[in-house]
Amino acid sequence: MAADALETHLTVTGRSTIFELTMSEGVTAQAFTLASPYRVVIDLPDVNFRLDPAAGQKGAGLISAFRYGLFASHKSRIVIDTKGPVVIHSANMTRIKGSSAVKLAIALMPTDAKSFGGGTGAGMAAASEEPNFESAFEAPPDKKQPNAKPVIVIDPGHGGIDPGAIGPNNVNEKTIVLAVAMQLKDELEKTGLYDVKMTRHDDVFISLDDRLKFSRAVGADLFISLHADSIETAASSIRGATIYTLSSKASDKVARIAAEKENASDLLAGIENLDEGKDDQVKSILIDLMKRETSNFSSDFSQLLAKHLRKKITMSRVPRRSAAFKVLKQTDSPSVLVELGYISNRSDEEQMLTPEWQSKVADAITGAVQIYFNKRTALRP
Repeated sequence: MAADALETHLTVTGRSTIFELTMSEGVTAQAFTLASPYRVVIDLPDVNFRLDPAAGQKGAGLISAFRYGLFASHKSRIVIDTKGPVVIHSANMTRIKGSSAVKLAIALMPTDAKSFGGGTGAGMAAASEEPNFESAFEAPPDKKQPNAKPVIVIDPGHGGIDPGAIGPNNVNEKTIVLAVAMQLKDELEKTGLYDVKMTRHDDVFISLDDRLKFSRAVGADLFISLHADSIETAASSIRGATIYTLSSKASDKVARIAAEKENASDLLAGIENLDEGKDDQVKSILIDLMKRETSNFSSDFSQLLAKHLRKKITMSRVPRRSAAFKVLKQTDSPSVLVELGYISNRSDEEQMLTPEWQSKVADAITGAVQIYFNKRTALRP
């Protein structure tokens, strides 16, 4: 039976900041640091997080914020964002008198960038399998049978340790997109026309690289990634859905910011950024090569999807945009990323939580998928 994480507390004492986690019983914990950005990662076995939904959103002392959740099968993770380089001064677990509960306390002290280096977790296997986006260029899967059903991959964004955007009422993006994805899966399967796959079925973290690998391994004919946008400005009135396709250069500033935010998912989950410093020109060439194969089909589906969604839900001022989203770097399948609305907008947040709204979205996407594949079939010789 998994231990329960019950409460967190931050204490600032002089130059030290102490992160405390109370759990129902003792577990084996491993803590290490990572750079770019500066983080402290705590790996635990499968833990049930029964914390206040707002826990981690506000920091203190050396800590700016922290996240928690399932990182992999039977593995939980806490990622603490720090305001600069830190060293783990001490880490201990003590039993709370008169109970089986324990308190994990990790004391952090400031250090300098040179001493920190890449952090104590740099290159560790414990930091998970690092993203390797070149895997998307491996040989494609075997050819399908002529009459095989088209494979549609639904990709609910974020998950587990990575909550995604958080709304005014502490609603997590990862929860909304998974609910929509499950409804969409049901709608598509009801048609009997498609083989529907999902990158995740529950609240677990999946790296961007693993999402790409999965899509390629199952031979996706269409990849649909679901997200919910947010904006941290006074313009809380901004709302509505946006559909993104892949491009080496963002269509506008909004698209660029959205791509940078979504591409940071692995870092938020405590995975080292091994992609940093690679040749940007080479990356652009690779994206261009992929675009030659799939961009026209992606654009066709994006146009269809915008038309269908507009009939069901509110769309953003510019409903179709493009940017260099890592998860859309598909060499063989058309792909779109759908920001279902702005979770930072109270009206959007409230709507997104209702099964009725989620059903409308699933119905609209299913309608666009059917017309898209009907057109593709009609064009075949």
